[in-house]
Amino acid sequence: MKSHLCIPRLRVNATCTIKNHRLSPMTLLERFRQAVFRLMMLSALSKATHNAAGSSPDHHVMKKRSSYYPADPHHSEAVADCIEFIKKSSLTDQEEINRDSTASSSFDATGTQQEREEKVSLELTEEILQSMETGMVFRDYNGRISSMDFHKTSSYLVTASDDESIRLYDVAGAACLKAINSKKYGVDLVCFTSDPTTVLYSSKNGWDESLRLLSLNDNKYLRYFKGHHDRVVSLSLCSRKECFISGSLDRTVLLWDQRAEKCQGLLRVQGRPAAAYDDQGIVFAIAFGGYIRMFDSRKYEKGPFDIFSVGGDVSDANVVKFSNDGRLMLLTTMDGHIHVLDSFRGTLLSTYNVKPVSINSTLEASFSPEGKFVVSGSGDGRVHAWSVASWVTYETEPHVIKWAPGSLMFATGSSELSFWIPDLSKLAAYVGRK
Repeated sequence: MKSHLCIPRLRVNATCTIKNHRLSPMTLLERFRQAVFRLMMLSALSKATHNAAGSSPDHHVMKKRSSYYPADPHHSEAVADCIEFIKKSSLTDQEEINRDSTASSSFDATGTQQEREEKVSLELTEEILQSMETGMVFRDYNGRISSMDFHKTSSYLVTASDDESIRLYDVAGAACLKAINSKKYGVDLVCFTSDPTTVLYSSKNGWDESLRLLSLNDNKYLRYFKGHHDRVVSLSLCSRKECFISGSLDRTVLLWDQRAEKCQGLLRVQGRPAAAYDDQGIVFAIAFGGYIRMFDSRKYEKGPFDIFSVGGDVSDANVVKFSNDGRLMLLTTMDGHIHVLDSFRGTLLSTYNVKPVSINSTLEASFSPEGKFVVSGSGDGRVHAWSVASWVTYETEPHVIKWAPGSLMFATGSSELSFWIPDLSKLAAYVGRK
């Protein structure tokens, strides 16, 4: 039976301009009603089937140096509470939406529309984060998941695993849409391009370290990128341009254009590199040897415009990332450290410590969409939300972990793929309001 994974969107605090159309007065209320209700029902399904057999379903440079039935009575009651909460909230919500609708229908003489603030259902808080648990699990992997990526503007997720498969998921529909095997080359790292039907991935066969641009529509290679001579351990696409950056154990970082097979630039490093673009694509970071080096992508050949220390941690870099707003960055290292820094000043803001990972593993971490929280794996298989919650899993190796863009959901990958969502039955703000 097909089930749907509903992920409430994060609350939008900034105003937005709606052009050329009107929002129905009931649109936001219905969105809230459906999101919360379906989320609770999904949680109930998860609890009811838990014991069943089987499974399946440049601002840096410019500022430089400045159908199922829940069997669990607890969850049945939670669903009822959720419905009751929605009923009691509907009148107030309707009045607010009507006011917004009236405001948005007013036009000035030039035909521009007044700005309005869009209200959506949930805002990420510590309480919501603490309530999160697995809402859907896919267990049909024959090897560990080595990489995953959410598309920024669609509901798709792609995974790569040691069973030499690339799998495409529709998160909103909680379904695996396609599985493609890469038996000849293997697959290690994978990420979407701007097109949700095209991915870039690295090999894992020990003899060919090329990167490949693959069409998921017809399972055809669009381009090969040859230049590395050892395993690629870092891969990051620029979200604003058709560029990407890769780092390898051959101690090189290469800059690429998706439209050309030859690399556009080469930087040599003294260690295992971790590399990433910021969200604007103007700055990229390369981490190795206890430092993060900041480059202007328009003149990277002049060297880094700044170098940040991570407090004496010289262990191998695993992952470096920017928050969505570009104000923060994180670095994970093999010794089990997760460093969070101010990406403008390089100030070390926090360091979280977990069990170290093995030489063949990667310590992953991810910012929540608004950058307020960090989730990570651990060398002992735990999943952490710093410094809010920690979950014990049966895994003994670190999870691959990614937060879904703009959603109250993150995914973990190990020997299985898990989607983590809030359990509203644990939230007093919803269950307690009768």
